[in-house]
Amino acid sequence: MVKARSTDQLAFAFEAPRPATHAAALAGMDARIARTVGEALNSDARPREVIAAEMSVLLEDSVTKAMLDAYSAPGKGDHNISFARMLALIAVTNRFDLLDRELREIGAAVLVGEEIHTARLGHLKSKIAELSAELRAVERMAAPIDRAIDNGGRSAC
Repeated sequence: MVKARSTDQLAFAFEAPRPATHAAALAGMDARIARTVGEALNSDARPREVIAAEMSVLLEDSVTKAMLDAYSAPGKGDHNISFARMLALIAVTNRFDLLDRELREIGAAVLVGEEIHTARLGHLKSKIAELSAELRAVERMAAPIDRAIDNGGRSAC
């Protein structure tokens, strides 16, 4: 069985994902998810029994190797993985990139752990740049305020 590349560092696409809105945008998704399950399983060096056991612990529900085999078979449409089990598989195999890829199909993306701070930093820098541009524009338009005082100490206005 061919093992996939190392996923120690997730590639992140900075393009905003587009929501699936047109007819049949998600057609064939069951088979696609089955292939994604297979990809997650095949990229992990551990036996499927171990992965199933770790998923069982996370879910407090029994997951077996046979279930994982069925979930990863695109031709077995009657054995689709539940979302909860898919999340457990992603967590156990640490393949957040696969979850990101699938969520991009519906217009979403995944940030993992501390990556949220990096995204927030980018957002704040963008807002600061926006406000700085607005400040420069107002500075160009603003005339100095010079209120002359007459001899009686009163404003001439």
